[in-house]
Amino acid sequence: MNLTSIDTDINQPMNNNQKGLFGVWDSLGQPPFFCDPVVKRMKRVSIYSVFLCLAAISAPASILATEPVPLAQLLEDADRKNPGLLAAHAQVSVAESKIDQVTSLQDPVLSLALSNYPIDELKSDVTPMTGNEVRLAQKLPFPGKLDAKGRIAAQKSRWFISAYQDARLQVRRQVKDAWYRLLFQQQAIDLTNRNLELLDDFIIMTETRYEVGKGLQQNVLKAHLQRSRQMDKLIELQQQQQTTLAELNSLAGRETDQPIDIAGQSKPSGKDYSLAELHRQAELNRPMFAAFAALIDQYREQRKLAELDSRPDVTVWAGYRWRDDGLVDGGTDFASAGVSFNLPVYRGRIAAGIAEADSSLRLAYQKRNDFDNKVKLTIHQALVSFQQASKLAALYRDGILPQAEQTFQATLSAYQVDKADFLSLLESLTSLYRTEIDYARTLSDQLRSKARIEAAAGLELDQLPPSPIEE
Repeated sequence: MNLTSIDTDINQPMNNNQKGLFGVWDSLGQPPFFCDPVVKRMKRVSIYSVFLCLAAISAPASILATEPVPLAQLLEDADRKNPGLLAAHAQVSVAESKIDQVTSLQDPVLSLALSNYPIDELKSDVTPMTGNEVRLAQKLPFPGKLDAKGRIAAQKSRWFISAYQDARLQVRRQVKDAWYRLLFQQQAIDLTNRNLELLDDFIIMTETRYEVGKGLQQNVLKAHLQRSRQMDKLIELQQQQQTTLAELNSLAGRETDQPIDIAGQSKPSGKDYSLAELHRQAELNRPMFAAFAALIDQYREQRKLAELDSRPDVTVWAGYRWRDDGLVDGGTDFASAGVSFNLPVYRGRIAAGIAEADSSLRLAYQKRNDFDNKVKLTIHQALVSFQQASKLAALYRDGILPQAEQTFQATLSAYQVDKADFLSLLESLTSLYRTEIDYARTLSDQLRSKARIEAAAGLELDQLPPSPIEE
């Protein structure tokens, strides 16, 4: 009997699978050995147990939405509303705005001057050099400097664009990871609730056997103890589910208590992937590799700019002076023009700028290599976890789970004819429950490992041709 197939609707007549132990008795053609008054008491206890189950599961019921919220919708919400991604996108806009700033000439300088006024009279018609002057000056950087600054700013912008894209990959991985954990927790809660239903039947059976003198009181106590432990497990799972729900909502930019319908089942994957191919795909598709390429280009351009600092900039200017008409020479106006240069004579400063660019370039290469090593390690670890989970899932599906189900059925049949003790029956039920929980966890781990591989390699694994898993 598969615990996952037990789902009783109180509004519909129960079939054999839904009747719990009663269905098993019916299928074996063995009527209950107890009398009608006891049956009535069993019904009362069964109703009481149902109320207990309902009370246990009512606390987290608010986390489930009336309409399903698929994983794709949560990923879309994260793209649009995740605060970290929005901040990274804003940083891209900041970097792009820098390009026009650094490639533009500085503003021209307009000067107004009252020149050569005698300090004893402050009149404009006393000396021939007195006049009112306006001058306009414009600084022109040495050819190539503005272009170099523009390329540096453009590479910074490329860095932030790629960093944003990589951050998006990591947020999507976190959303998937939380989703798969939430899905497992819901499946574990469902299995625990169904196990509680069977334990309720066990409690009824042991109490009835004890009342008619065919059972032991310790069996009744063991059944109640096991049920209490299952209730403790259920409460723990519900707490974990609420915590994971808050995490998932936060990643998607939603209110932390917003309900999510996580209806669905984890499906095993029979695919495997080449480690070398994943490494190659990561170098091609992982945005941070493009970011480090931009960083390296940025420091190369910075070195060129540092070398250009040894070249002088030019400032050109033109002026016009108005003179007083009362001067002896008639006050003819003056026009003037000129050019000035800065003198890059402090070679130590220039050499230090070049050395800084060289050191920054070496630093960028080492950071890129360190990132490459971390990506390869992450892919390797995630792939090993994925392969292990795939093999375990196949083992549970084809071996352990069917064996646990058969063991429980056989022990139950033996117990009903007094050929097995109650402890053996309880152990077989517990073993089946743990096996189903472990199988669900294994499927969740497989999907979580797949999400880690995708985030590290920078692509969806479905885009790659799989290779068969080596048994």
